[in-house]
Amino acid sequence: MRKSVENLATSKITGGRRKPARIRRKSEIDRYPNEPVVGAQVTITRRVRGNNTKTALKTIDFVNVSSGDSKVKKLKILKVISNATNNDYQRRGIITKGAILETEQGNCRVVSKPGQSGTVNAVLIK
Repeated sequence: MRKSVENLATSKITGGRRKPARIRRKSEIDRYPNEPVVGAQVTITRRVRGNNTKTALKTIDFVNVSSGDSKVKKLKILKVISNATNNDYQRRGIITKGAILETEQGNCRVVSKPGQSGTVNAVLIK
């Protein structure tokens, strides 16, 4: 993983300071993590490297669930059951890739990155 705040002016072996070879780029700035939760849908769009954009979710109340065949249904999220990414995320009900959600038709596992793609896609757990 690339560090966002890089020390461009490292020290010499003798202990002296080096002059930085370049300035810090805007794409290297630190941002607060985007942590989507259950609620009425709110999205934000931000500019990223290469003049591209990312649509991120702040809150979402529906999930696109695939049941194995080619059918995809839009189901209401009832709650976040577990999140193996982080115990704190599980307690706060944050939706990330790999989180287990409870829906109207059963439990499903998130396979998309809602903080970066702007959608929540999941597969039904049997």
